[in-house]
Amino acid sequence: MLWTILLIILGVWLVGVIFRIAGRVIHLLLIAAAIVLIYKLFVKKK
Repeated sequence: MLWTILLIILGVWLVGVIFRIAGRVIHLLLIAAAIVLIYKLFVKKK
């Protein structure tokens, strides 16, 4: 589930970068998704 969400956000981010759509919002969502992914990876290991 988390990987699906991350891939969707990454895809939307790439479209935003290519077509310059809502640049800052997409970047913030990508950063938030990366933080959640890193957090989940560290929590799973412990």
